[in-house]
Amino acid sequence: MDLDYPTVETHYTMVKNVQPRKVAIQGVQGAFHEIAARRFHDNGDIEVVPADTFDILIKKVETGEADAAVMAIENTIAGSLLRNYNLLNNSNLRIRGEVFLRIKQNLMVLPDVRIEDLDEVHSHPVALQQCEEFFEQYPHIKLVEAHDTALVARDIRAKGWKNIGAIGSELAAEIYDMEILAPSIETYKKNFTRFLYITKENTEGGLFPKFDKVSLVFVTNHTVGSLHKALEVLARNNCNLTKIQSAPIMDKPWEYLFFVDFTLNNYSNYPQAMLELHRVSGEIKVLGEYESGGYFE
Repeated sequence: MDLDYPTVETHYTMVKNVQPRKVAIQGVQGAFHEIAARRFHDNGDIEVVPADTFDILIKKVETGEADAAVMAIENTIAGSLLRNYNLLNNSNLRIRGEVFLRIKQNLMVLPDVRIEDLDEVHSHPVALQQCEEFFEQYPHIKLVEAHDTALVARDIRAKGWKNIGAIGSELAAEIYDMEILAPSIETYKKNFTRFLYITKENTEGGLFPKFDKVSLVFVTNHTVGSLHKALEVLARNNCNLTKIQSAPIMDKPWEYLFFVDFTLNNYSNYPQAMLELHRVSGEIKVLGEYESGGYFE
C-alpha cells in the first residue's frame, strides 16, 4: 500500500563512531524498541539492555548501566504515553533524536504449526487490540494478554508450545526461530510509533551538533489567557507547534504541565522565543533539542 507518510531516512540523528553502545529498551530482544534503537545506529552493532518497565529503563541510563535508551512516547492509534512524559520530566535525561516506526504486527508460530492448530494467541494488549479484526475470522482462537510481544515469542520457543501463537515483529520471529504464519495483520496500516533516543545530560559531546526540533515542558501562570500567550510566542517567532500534551501536577490539584514539541523554521528566532516564553510562563524545562525524525517501514 502506498502510504502518505514521507520516508526520509537521512533526516534523523544517527549515532556513529561510538559502537557498540549499550542501549536500554523496554522489553526483550526482538521488541519494536530494538528495531527503533538500531535505526538510530544505522542498523549497526549495539548491545541491547532489556528493561521490564519504562521506570527501570530510565534508571539504567541514569546509573550508567546503559549509555542511552530508546523509549516510545506516542502512537498514531493509542495516542500519547503520558506516563513516559512524566518520567522524562522527572529525570535528568535529554532527548537526542526521534524516529517514527511503522508497527507491523505479525502472527508467528513454531515451524510447521497451522493456524487451525492454535488455541490461543498471546501478546501485549495494545498489539492484540490492533489485530482484533483479523482474529474475527478465527473464533476458536482465544486472545490472551501478555507483558511483552517479543517475550511471548521467546517463551513459545523455549517451552515448545505448538498450540499458542504470538504477535510481534519480524525481528522477534528471526531471533527466536519462529515462522510468520500471517504478516502485517494489524487493522490500520498507518500505525506508527514515535520513539525517542535519550541520554544523560551533557554526555554526548559533539555527537548532536544540529537541531531543528525542540521538546520542552512549561507551567502556565494562573492568569486569563496564559496558555494562549505561551503559544502565541511560538507563532510570533515562526516556531511550528507539532505537539501539545497536558498533564496534571500531582501535588497541585487542577493545575497542569504542558509538554510541547515545535520545529524551527528559522533557528535565529529560537533564542528570542525562549526569552519570551520565560516571561509568560511560570517554569520551563527543555527536554531536548534534536533533528526531526524520519518515517520508517
